[in-house]
Amino acid sequence: MEQNKHIAEEELVVEQKHHEFLTENTDFEMRSLDATCFNESELQHPWWHNFKYAFVGLLFGILFVKAEVVSWFRIQEMFRLQSFHMYGIIGSAVVVGLISVLLIKKFKIKTIYGEPIEFVDKKFNKGQIYGGLLFGLGWAVTGACPGPLFAQIGSGATVIAVTLLSAIAGTWVYGKFREQLPH
Repeated sequence: MEQNKHIAEEELVVEQKHHEFLTENTDFEMRSLDATCFNESELQHPWWHNFKYAFVGLLFGILFVKAEVVSWFRIQEMFRLQSFHMYGIIGSAVVVGLISVLLIKKFKIKTIYGEPIEFVDKKFNKGQIYGGLLFGLGWAVTGACPGPLFAQIGSGATVIAVTLLSAIAGTWVYGKFREQLPH
């Protein structure tokens, strides 16, 4: 009994030191710690192991099409404040995410590799306002956000390939000039 208590105290001290370390580091340093023990992309798997990602992506796409999340008209209705449909879907996702985070924190759930899941408070800055406005503007103009792009292309709206290429180019430009941008 005493030994178990001692082990639990040691684990708590290690967890507290790890959390202090994470909160003291900058964003650049944090990105290098994204996968502390296991990096799924570096693990060697047989080629057929990737079918699980294709299957989940296919289900995700079907769900988006059936829920009309990929509909340009639904997205335009949202930005014109003419329909609650998209706000209901986004709001449901926020509620599910909130409940998930609360459960992970309360029960100290770990990853499938046994790593602790850490939530570190992030500082608010003006770059988030600029990024959000730019993202929203692009979403309103194109009628697509990054999630449904592939589902839109898969459902026959091949012109969205231009939006996909633009999103990839924008991500590359951000990565190239990230250090010069306001954060």
